[in-house]
Amino acid sequence: MVAAKGRVLVVDDDPDLVQLVRTLLERRAGCVVETAADGASALAALTVFEPDVVVADIEMPGMSGLEMLEAIRERTPWMPVVIMTAHVSVDYAVTALRAQADEFLTKPLDTAQVVSVVERLVAESRTRREQGARKEVVLAIGAHPDDVEIGVGGILAGHRAAGDEIVILTLTRGARGGDADQRQHESLAAAELLGARLFLKDLVDTEVDGGGPTVRLIEEVVREVRPTIVYTHTRHDRHQDHRAVNEAAIVATRGIATVACFQSPSSTIDFHPNRFVSIDRYIDAKLELLDCFRSQVESRYYLDRDFVTTTARYWSRFAEGTYVEPLEILRDSRGLVGVLERTEAER
Repeated sequence: MVAAKGRVLVVDDDPDLVQLVRTLLERRAGCVVETAADGASALAALTVFEPDVVVADIEMPGMSGLEMLEAIRERTPWMPVVIMTAHVSVDYAVTALRAQADEFLTKPLDTAQVVSVVERLVAESRTRREQGARKEVVLAIGAHPDDVEIGVGGILAGHRAAGDEIVILTLTRGARGGDADQRQHESLAAAELLGARLFLKDLVDTEVDGGGPTVRLIEEVVREVRPTIVYTHTRHDRHQDHRAVNEAAIVATRGIATVACFQSPSSTIDFHPNRFVSIDRYIDAKLELLDCFRSQVESRYYLDRDFVTTTARYWSRFAEGTYVEPLEILRDSRGLVGVLERTEAER
């Protein structure tokens, strides 16, 4: 049976660029392409044309590309959206990721990349359409860049593979552990690799408070993304920021059905996990995530690949599988076990 042609909606107020992308996708990817010059026209075309993928510029008259993306997410959460921009900056990329763009392309466009991205997302779109909207919204909260990737990088990769939405909230830029700008770039790279939305806050490294200000920051993100599962630091930790984030997160996520705590390299012997999750399928994905934090590799022994895999193998003594991530379950009224088993089963 011949697969149906991919259907792509291209949105840009530059007619020359629209024609370029249209011709490229029709000739090289065999797609059926419709175009729109602005966000309002694009939203109207969604119902009539029913595309597999939307490719849109970030700056357009009237409704911006990001505003259009937010509207698409409300109507059809599974729809893959590619954002294009002529501005190569971290701020633009962070904004696009936070708005749940699936890909971020810069102008002038790399034609081979455009074709590759669209072909991949057409296939993903049809899988998402069959499965419906993403099943879970997962919020991982860390004090510093690389915290959540170290603690639950494999689990997050598994959630993503199952079509769940991943959100990372990092409360400091890690200035005490390196150059804050560089660590911001690294956080962005890891989030992009994982396909996650990234919220990067500006609390002072080593001075995070577990009270009101931190609680309010976390609550703002919780209200915006409405997570169903939360991962955060354990309170059994030598690092004061980790303990503070745990304290604040417990308060800020009090209405969330499932909350679990992960291990960090500074966790104490009082860390007592009661759930052990096999990440055999995702150990390579975790290592790739940690490779994003290049500025930390030489000075942080726990980012060494052998250390990461050895730690994961150690925890396998408590569960099936070769590589395992441990969790302290604080609350599990929705059944995290079932969610994680589904993640494995759907691979």
